Amino acid sequence: MIPGDVTQGEDIAPTMEGTSVDALLKQYFGFDTFRPLQRKIIEETLASHDVFAILPTGGGKSLCYQLPAMARSGLTVVASPLIALMKDQVDALTAAGVPATFLNSSLDRAESARRLRGLHQGEYRLLYVAPERMVLSGFLEDLKRWRINLLAVDEAHCISEWGHDFRPEYRQLVQVRDALPSVPVMALTATATERVREDIVRQLKLRHPGCHVASFNRPNLTYRVMHKHRPYEQILACLRERPHESGIIYCQARKTAEALADRLRDDRIPARAYHAGLEAAIRNRHQELFLRDEIRVICATIAFGMGINKPNVRFIIHHDLPKNIEGYYQETGRAGRDGLPSDCLLLFNAGDVVKYLRFIDEKTDDQERRTARRQLDEIVGFAESPACRRAHLLGYFGESFAEENCGACDNCLNPRETIDATIVAQKFLSCIYRIRQRSGFNVGLNHVVEVLTGGKSEKVLKWGHDQLTTYGIGNEHTRKEWCILGRELVRMGLVRQNIDQFNILELTAEGVTALKSRQPIRMATMVKPPEPRRHRAGEIECDESLFERLRSLRKRLADQRGVPPYIVFSDVALRQMAHSYPTDETAFLRISGVGERKLNEYGAAFLAVIREYLETHPRSPGPVSAS
Repeated sequence: MIPGDVTQGEDIAPTMEGTSVDALLKQYFGFDTFRPLQRKIIEETLASHDVFAILPTGGGKSLCYQLPAMARSGLTVVASPLIALMKDQVDALTAAGVPATFLNSSLDRAESARRLRGLHQGEYRLLYVAPERMVLSGFLEDLKRWRINLLAVDEAHCISEWGHDFRPEYRQLVQVRDALPSVPVMALTATATERVREDIVRQLKLRHPGCHVASFNRPNLTYRVMHKHRPYEQILACLRERPHESGIIYCQARKTAEALADRLRDDRIPARAYHAGLEAAIRNRHQELFLRDEIRVICATIAFGMGINKPNVRFIIHHDLPKNIEGYYQETGRAGRDGLPSDCLLLFNAGDVVKYLRFIDEKTDDQERRTARRQLDEIVGFAESPACRRAHLLGYFGESFAEENCGACDNCLNPRETIDATIVAQKFLSCIYRIRQRSGFNVGLNHVVEVLTGGKSEKVLKWGHDQLTTYGIGNEHTRKEWCILGRELVRMGLVRQNIDQFNILELTAEGVTALKSRQPIRMATMVKPPEPRRHRAGEIECDESLFERLRSLRKRLADQRGVPPYIVFSDVALRQMAHSYPTDETAFLRISGVGERKLNEYGAAFLAVIREYLETHPRSPGPVSAS
C-alpha cells in the first residue's frame, strides 16, 4: 500500500520569497480559496518532499506545481506528454504573468536557442518538456546547472504498463531522478487504480511520498445511457438542444468520426473530425479551431483528449461503447473542467458488444483476451445497470458513495419501475445448476442463453445440453434480454462471473439459496419516465443576455492575442460577471480567475461592456450556486 494522506492542511507559513501562498493564489491565478487537497500538496512540495497526487480532471492538478514555482527561486521542470498541452499551459501562465516556457519539436532552431539562453540566465520559473527529451545526455547536464527545485511528472499513469495509456518513454524518467537525487518529485494523474499507483511510486523511485487521493466524484457531471437507435438523429437532437455549447463525440472507428462530422456540417453544425489517421497538420488545425471556439463539436477517436485543457466542454457523447470503465471515466472527465454543469451521454446497444467480442476473439494472447473480456463485461454492466451510475463509477476506483440518490444520473433522476422477475430468474439460475450437474463444469453467459432459448450450437449438442430440462424453456424472451438478465443477476450477487476461468458463470451461496427457496426476486424494467427539470451542481444563474455580450468580447480579445478564449477568462468568470454586474476594479477583482495581470489587461474592456449594458437593461439578480 502507498502511504495516504487525504486531509487538507492548515494555513502554511509564508513562502521563501516572503509572500503567502494565499496572496500568490490571488495575484497570479485570481482565486481566493484552494480546491480540496491543493494546499496540503503545495505545503509538502515547498518542504521538498516527494508527492503523489491523484486529482480528478478539473481538480486543479497543475496549480499544485505552478504555485510553488512562484513561491521560491529556481526552476520547476514539468514532464508533459503532448505538444498541444505544453503550449496551452504556457499560454495560460503567460497571460497570468507567470514566466514559463516549453521546449519541443514544434520550435525551430533559433527559437529553441533563444529559450535555452533564457533558461541559462534564470528568466523562467516553469519549463515544460517531453520525457524523451529530458533524458538526452546534453539536456541532463543542463538540468544539473539550472537550479531545479521540483520535477513534476504530469499524466503519471503513462509510466505504468497497467495504466490505460502506457507510454514507454515515461519509464526513462527515472534517469532524471538518478541524475538529480536531491530534487523532489511530484507525480500527478487523474485516474489510477491501486495497482497503477504502486507501479508509479516504484518506477519513479518516490521516497516516502505524501499520497493525496481526492474524490473521483465529479458532481457537476450528469451521466446518461440511452438505447442506441438511429444514432445520428439522437446526436443531432442533442446538439440542437445546446446551440451555443462545445462538446466532444467519441467514436470507435475513424470512418465513423469522419462521416459523423460531415453529416453534422451538412446540418449546419460546425464540426470536424480528429483521429490518428489524419495528417498532423490537419489534426492540429481541427484542434485549434475547437480550442478557439471556431467550431463547437469534435468527432474523435480516443486519440483526442489528453492534451485538451479546454474548460468549457459542456457535453461528451459516446457514439460507441468505450472499451473499459477507466477510459470512459477519463473521456467523460473532459467535460465541465470549470465546474459548471455538463452532460455525458452514452449510446448503447447489443451490437456494440458483438463487435467488441469479435475483436477480443482475434487476440492471440489468453491473458489479453481474458482482461479485455473482463473490461467489456464491466462497461456493459455499467451501461445496463438500473442503479446509480455515479456510485458505479466511484466503486470501480474503490470509493463509496453514501447518498442513495445522486440527483445527476438517469437512473437516479428517473428510477425505473421494478417488476416481479422471480420466474425468469429461477429459469436462469436453474439452467446454470443443471449444466453443472450434468457436465461437471460451468459455462459462460452465451452458452447458458443458448440452452435457455433452444439453440443448436456445436457445444450445446456435443455436451448433450439439449437434453436438459431447462433446454428451450426461455423462448418467451430474446437472447439479448436473457443476457441483460444474466448480467443483472451477477450485479445482484446471485451469480458470480469467474474472470480467471474464461468468465464462466457460477451460482453464489445466495444464488443457491434463492433457487432452492424460490424467494421473490424483483428487477428494474428497461423503461424510464421523462426527466424532470432540476437544479444542477455547479450551476450559476446569471443574466444570459449580458453573458453572451461578455462572451463575444472575450472571443474578440482572444483572437487579437492569438489564444483560445478561455485563456482570457473562463465561463465561470463570465457568468459571475453577468450575475454580480461589477462596475469598478474592486468588484471586478472579486470575480473568480481575476488576478492583477488580468485586471490590468482586460478589466477596462469588460467593465465598459457591463456599464454600457446597465444603462439600458435592469439588473436581474439570482442566487449563484457554489461551483
